[in-house]
Amino acid sequence: MKTTFAAVAALLATLSAAQAESWTAYRIAESGTSVDIPVSLFTELAAKPDGFGQQFRTSDGRADLTVQAVSNSQGLSPAAFLATKSPPSGIIYKRVAPNFFVVSSIKRDKIWYDRCNFARGYVHCVLINYPAAEKRQWDRVVTRISHSLSGG
Repeated sequence: MKTTFAAVAALLATLSAAQAESWTAYRIAESGTSVDIPVSLFTELAAKPDGFGQQFRTSDGRADLTVQAVSNSQGLSPAAFLATKSPPSGIIYKRVAPNFFVVSSIKRDKIWYDRCNFARGYVHCVLINYPAAEKRQWDRVVTRISHSLSGG
């Protein structure tokens, strides 16, 4: 029980620091994608995604963030693009608009959140995975990342 409390306290301190002042704009030069990321929270570089971009993760590996841009040379709408990805049937939240989509659900005790904006021939995306048990602590972080995503 003591270890769990300490882990939660450390996470809360990290999230508070991330919300305070430790954000920076991450840009993908090739596509014009830009997004604010909490660099004190996502401290490690991970895999490179398809297209352009970078995946980041927390030092303990409990959460990750992928910033990605892929070509939309076919001019697919958000709904058509999402359909090509064959999203899982258990989506909890889905919003599709003329120039973006957002989908989210829970898989293996983690919330996955995916937002993609469509602009200037690219699909500009953020994909975030984090512990479902910590949803409230992550809400403001995920919201800021999502709302700051732009492209072009």
